Amino acid sequence: MSYSIGRVQWEKAAPLLKNVREKVFICEWRMPKKIVFDNKDRHAVHLLVCDDVTQEPIGTGRLLATGEISRIAVLKAYRKENVDHIIMHGLLAIAKELNLNEVFIYSPLENIDYFRKFNFISAGAVFMEAGMPRQKMQCSIDAIKSAKYYLSH
Repeated sequence: MSYSIGRVQWEKAAPLLKNVREKVFICEWRMPKKIVFDNKDRHAVHLLVCDDVTQEPIGTGRLLATGEISRIAVLKAYRKENVDHIIMHGLLAIAKELNLNEVFIYSPLENIDYFRKFNFISAGAVFMEAGMPRQKMQCSIDAIKSAKYYLSH
C-alpha cells in the first residue's frame, strides 16, 4: 500500500481532518467531542495521510507552536500499516523545521513504550483526561532521529 502525507491548513482541510478524528476518537474511543476539537486547531500545523488508491483520508496529527504533538488518529483498518509512524516522523520533521527546542505529547499510559521508540521520556505526574490515565512525554529536538518521509505542501 502507498500513502500520501501532506501539511494542510485547518481552514481548508477541516472536513477531512474531522472525519478521521470523529471515527477514531468519538465513535471508536467514545471521547467527548469538546475534547477532540478545540480552539488550538486553527493555529496548529496539521498532517493528513491519504490512501493513494482510494484517495480517502486515513490518518492525521497536529503540532502546536508550543511543541505539543496531539490528535494523532489512524483509521482502524490502517493501523497495522505503520501510518502512525509516518505521522510521527512528519510531525517531528516539522518541529525541526520550526526550530523548536523540544516537543511533547500527553500519552495514554499504554502508549508510553511506543513514544519511547521516538526518544521521548516521561515527565511529570500521571493525570486523567476523558477518563483515561495519561503521562506527559517529552523529547529534545536534538534527540530526534532523522525523518524518513518527505512532506508535500
